[in-house]
Amino acid sequence: MQLKNDLILRAARGEKTERTPVWLMRQAGRILPEYREIRNRLSGFIELATTPNLAAEVTIQPVDILDVDAAIIFSDILVVPEAMGLPYKMIEKRGPWFPETVQSAADIRKLQVPDPTVELNYVLEAISITKRALNGRVPLIGFAGAPFTIFCYMVEGSGSKTFAKARRMLYTEPQLAHELLRKITDTTITYLKAQIEAGANLVQLFDSWAGILPPGQYQEFSFRYIEEICAAIEEVPKTVFAKGAFFARKEMGQLPCETIGLDWNMDIAESRAIIGSNKTLQGNLDPCALYGTEEEVADATRKMLDAFGPHRHIANLGHGVYPDIEPEKVKAFVRTVKEYSAQMKE
Repeated sequence: MQLKNDLILRAARGEKTERTPVWLMRQAGRILPEYREIRNRLSGFIELATTPNLAAEVTIQPVDILDVDAAIIFSDILVVPEAMGLPYKMIEKRGPWFPETVQSAADIRKLQVPDPTVELNYVLEAISITKRALNGRVPLIGFAGAPFTIFCYMVEGSGSKTFAKARRMLYTEPQLAHELLRKITDTTITYLKAQIEAGANLVQLFDSWAGILPPGQYQEFSFRYIEEICAAIEEVPKTVFAKGAFFARKEMGQLPCETIGLDWNMDIAESRAIIGSNKTLQGNLDPCALYGTEEEVADATRKMLDAFGPHRHIANLGHGVYPDIEPEKVKAFVRTVKEYSAQMKE
């Protein structure tokens, strides 16, 4: 199907665009009253994510309400360990929790590399429904967690400031860590390919906990697996967002992907110089900038756009939008990107 708005795809490939495309991480979610109305009718987040019709509905809401240039499928990175045989629960105000964790070779042997058309079919069905409903209005983004980030949850069992249990395994049992990372990587490749087959126009890898590793360990336990995934996905543009991995930006520039996401702590000019000119950059407004007045949001957005320049940029935040940010502030961000970047292209 011909896309009516393919700005993000063209920007990712380095082609000319009339303006800078814009979307937000976590745009489908708690900032929208329309999302909360659906969510409050259900038992919890997991029911919403595993009900394809409803997941598709909340995926499309930001396109209708915020006027962003792409939809991102409503799901969670932790559907991967669940499909592998490690179920999780989403605890209100605490986040994900795994009743069982991976601690031994026997635990890893019990895990499977799942068939995504079986164990993750609800995500693929949500993608198919979303694509039909969008009818070519904007591209649809698929995603997965990077293997190290998934590894952190599977070993730690929950969110953590330090992920000390997970990181301990890297020092005490590195071979065991690699065995688990291998299974996660194989699963992620087949899962992303299935998302693309279902209709995803581009995919993003979220390495949310990249910044907790020292550079040497990041190369060994994260980057190599990200590189393998990027090389295996040839069908659509890929984005890698590794939060806190400022030390790996040079290597990111060599990845077989089109776009590198920057968090808000990464200097834009420095990042461009380190990463190089052959990658599109995505980001990276501080989410807290959206707590300002609409004019302050517009000012911050214009400064960000000036720093990135008019080419090879996809506008976004430097992390997911926070749940208590007002939708009108998000609209001001989106509107400013569109209006100001169009002037920059003139």
